[in-house]
Amino acid sequence: MAANAAKALRFGSRLKELRIHLCQKTPASQGVREFIENQYVPIKQNNPSFPILIRECSDIQPRVFARYEFGQETSSSLSNLSSEEVMKVISKMATA
Repeated sequence: MAANAAKALRFGSRLKELRIHLCQKTPASQGVREFIENQYVPIKQNNPSFPILIRECSDIQPRVFARYEFGQETSSSLSNLSSEEVMKVISKMATA
């Protein structure tokens, strides 16, 4: 089901960029790592020219940042979320 959701996800025209920050080893980032491993490729295939930036840094709290038109930006914590919950957060940001 999650792979189908990733394939179906199309970013709205207001959304200009996504940035995902995560740690390579902390348990709080486990769901984000799984999301990237399993769902990044289908999302990118569905949105080939859309910038999705993945930033890894030791011992940071996982977070996603969405940049919209006119420089507006929002962020949401991804700490201790499952891969499916990460997908829900990103889907919500993508269609906002």
